[in-house]
Amino acid sequence: MTDTSQKNPSITRRLPLLFLCAALFLSGCSAPAPESGDDQKPASGSTRLASVIEAGTLKVCTTGDYRPFTYLDPETGEWSGIDITMAKDLAESMGVEPEFIQTSWKDLMPDFLSKCDMAVGGVSISMERAQQAYYSEATLDEGKTPITLCENVEKYDTIKEINQPGVRSITPIGGTNEKFADANYPDGEIIRFEDNNKIFDEIIAGRADVMTTDASETRWVATEHPELCAVHPDKPFNFSQKAYLLPLGDDEFQEYVNQWLNMAKNDGTLAVAEKPWFG
Repeated sequence: MTDTSQKNPSITRRLPLLFLCAALFLSGCSAPAPESGDDQKPASGSTRLASVIEAGTLKVCTTGDYRPFTYLDPETGEWSGIDITMAKDLAESMGVEPEFIQTSWKDLMPDFLSKCDMAVGGVSISMERAQQAYYSEATLDEGKTPITLCENVEKYDTIKEINQPGVRSITPIGGTNEKFADANYPDGEIIRFEDNNKIFDEIIAGRADVMTTDASETRWVATEHPELCAVHPDKPFNFSQKAYLLPLGDDEFQEYVNQWLNMAKNDGTLAVAEKPWFG
């Protein structure tokens, strides 16, 4: 007998959905018929997976300002990035369309809780966020590391060197980079910058000295701006992980996303999404 799932990995990734849908169908056989006017609403207590499939849309919150993971082109309105590609693949595995909803780092959690089924785009795992949402399995292990002009790498390769009066550390507002800067550079000058898409131009222009951010971002920025160098990205200051935000308490949806993510890591889907950005 030919195993078609080996020829088409997307079939394998859809198997958990097929089994779950079958279970939902069978359990519904003994349920009372919905009252008139309620047939368009998911039943109370149903999982987000069921409501997403019923709606035909996966609503994804993302900032659109954090390459290589998420980017919204202001001129074309087109979304791109590793996590954008992955969210599209997840939606396809459920047979629905993705809808990307732009947010900001400071509004990420409230927007996710009120508007979206998940949030993606280089979201770091934090215990503060974990009090309000589930996470998927980690998509990346890394940590915070500096990026600066290549001529200044040795000047800013330790926390002690950056945490000095007169050293201007720039950081976007509302995310884990700002929290790291506040916790580690109390003696330095912290510049809080609104536009994460233009933040590295401030270092190039000499209006800031250094930025401490995720190692993955420093690697990508260094390939885009030859004036800038990632400082020891293989040995970051701390340990962190990235993952996708999911609804708190919804074990079924979390399990589905984790099964899909496990397949994507092993069948080449994630590698294909990363290749345009990391090479």
